[in-house]
Amino acid sequence: MDLFNQTLNGFSEHLAISLNPDIFETNVINITILLGGIVKLGSEALGNSLATRKENILGAIKEAEERLQQADTKLAESEKQLEQAQLVIESIKADAETTARQVKAGILTDGKAEIDRLTATAKAQVVTIEAKIRKVISDYVVTLALQRVTLQLQGKLNVTLQQQILDRNISKLGD
Repeated sequence: MDLFNQTLNGFSEHLAISLNPDIFETNVINITILLGGIVKLGSEALGNSLATRKENILGAIKEAEERLQQADTKLAESEKQLEQAQLVIESIKADAETTARQVKAGILTDGKAEIDRLTATAKAQVVTIEAKIRKVISDYVVTLALQRVTLQLQGKLNVTLQQQILDRNISKLGD
């Protein structure tokens, strides 16, 4: 042990550090007991603290994972609802376009039918007016012809000739 002390003292002279090998004088036993107690008691407290902290962290992680899972579920539901809403919108658009085409076709058909009806009515009125005008003209022509014939025949007709004309006209009416 002397050799050990001398070696340490030799090094300590150069380093300005000295080592006192007397255990009792340096309180190495007291320090060791104190350190042992601190390690023993501190390790339990530190272990408990770390265990509690670990549980808190694991609980927070588990809660975060649950919230993530709920958020994923809600996101999937929202995406599904969005897809359904888009399908409904597309269906409504298609129905609106179909209805618009049908209404347009109906309006065109009704308009064409109305034009045809008005045209037919106008043609019928034109035909009726033409017939009335022809009748008026015919009646006028007949009246003029009769007046003219009457004037010509007043001087030339005798009773026998008048009777022949009447008989001929009556026979034409019978045919």
